[in-house]
Amino acid sequence: MPFAQLVLGSPGAGKSTYCDGMQQFMGAIGRQCSVVNLDPANDHASYPCALDIRNLVTLEEIMADDNLGPNGGVLYAIEELENNFGWLEEGLKELGDDYVLFDCPGQVELYTHHNSLRNIFLKLQKMGYRLVVVHLSDSFCLTQPSLYLANILLALRAMLQMDLPHVNILTKIDKISSYDPLPFNLDYYTDVQDLSYLQGALEEESPALRSEKWSRLNSAVAEMVESFGLVNFQVLAVENKRSMMHILRVIDRAGGYVFGGAEGANDTVWQVAMRDESSMLEVRDIQERWIDNKEEYDEMERQEAEQEQKMREAQEAAARGDEEPYGGLGSGGRGPVEQHTPTPPPASTAAAASSGGGGRDDDLFDADFPKPSATDSGIKVVRRSKK
Repeated sequence: MPFAQLVLGSPGAGKSTYCDGMQQFMGAIGRQCSVVNLDPANDHASYPCALDIRNLVTLEEIMADDNLGPNGGVLYAIEELENNFGWLEEGLKELGDDYVLFDCPGQVELYTHHNSLRNIFLKLQKMGYRLVVVHLSDSFCLTQPSLYLANILLALRAMLQMDLPHVNILTKIDKISSYDPLPFNLDYYTDVQDLSYLQGALEEESPALRSEKWSRLNSAVAEMVESFGLVNFQVLAVENKRSMMHILRVIDRAGGYVFGGAEGANDTVWQVAMRDESSMLEVRDIQERWIDNKEEYDEMERQEAEQEQKMREAQEAAARGDEEPYGGLGSGGRGPVEQHTPTPPPASTAAAASSGGGGRDDDLFDADFPKPSATDSGIKVVRRSKK
């Protein structure tokens, strides 16, 4: 039974970056993963596309032929995909049981009141896919009460429209410390606690709108959200391995994913960690890591990443049989490295922190999430023949 994530979110929420990072992370833990681009406007995907809607229809052609704007063109393209679902079905059959990430367009109309995208997802279910909607929101919305409330309403409407297992995620949490301080701790926003506390902040944000009617409207919206009791948020820093591992575990739980044969013998440390319940992050840990003490954690993770890289290089050198000094100590009279299998590198609690160089996300993942292999794991499995 194949599994899939349906990645939704407003423009700029980080959908393509998420798909790129998640695909590389799944490769590191041994899952076969493919990405399907359903956004006809995405002509420069940062990930390799197993299927691309632009091979069926392009936004530029629709806008030129039908005199439509960008938003209308995207809606038309999704309707075309619904009417030509056989094209998508045949392409997915070639992927077999790969875990699939569907990178969806950013137009919110598609998952709030338009039916074509929902109908496509229902057809995917009939094909046997176990689907989880992953709805992304930029964590910048936490800095303004009105934006936060708007994102809650958007997430709630998407949950009601799609009627599928749903995970809401605040992306770019590693940027939150550079914004203005939040009036409440992070758990207030992730758990969507008593929204009446936002009333004063909403009035301060828009003094010109202060009135009894405005106050009653805000109270009514807050009561409606709380009456449904459906919305809460996870947080994600896509370049952080532990954060990605936490998000994938949450999604696995929502979709009922069961580990297959690809995640068994010769596991890497990250494959083992994926089966460890202690890998789940608490909100207070995220608060400390990304808001209260971000610089200290960045430095610690940088040092851990450097140490891990040195040990990996030493392991590779020993596997090649090179006579190279271990850890740069050859000049101290300790001689060349002996021919033995070194201790496997420890699992870093997170990926190397960005040093401000502005490198591409997939470059960071290539460095920190190598493809698993027998030499990387350091674990040998010997199966005895039956007598």
